[in-house]
Amino acid sequence: MTAGKEYDDIPGTYIFDADMSRKGYHLNMFCISLRFADGRTAFKAGESGYLDQYPMTPAQKKSVLDRDWNEMLRLGGNIYYTSKLAACDGVNFQQLAAMMSGSTQEEYRNMMLNGGRSIEGNRYKSEWEDK
Repeated sequence: MTAGKEYDDIPGTYIFDADMSRKGYHLNMFCISLRFADGRTAFKAGESGYLDQYPMTPAQKKSVLDRDWNEMLRLGGNIYYTSKLAACDGVNFQQLAAMMSGSTQEEYRNMMLNGGRSIEGNRYKSEWEDK
């Protein structure tokens, strides 16, 4: 992945650009396979074995097995693809977003109903320096 992009300073955000698309291609192809019932059935029957069909990095495979949603995004996962894995686990998108933001579903829902996360202190990582 190319370093030094202007949006690298946005906290808590992994921008899914062309570099991330290349990095996460196999991870995303695994996730999208779960849109089909036979893919979900095969995955649930043996997660590690099913993942072996996709030439992901060991870190990507671990993030799937651990259901480390933010790590999947850091490793090139696209939220729309990784949400297929969440759905396979019976997790809806609101529940997933709450888990990824470190809050309960109710806290997340209330935050969104009240306008979302405050921009203050969340525009740039550099705002966090020396604090």
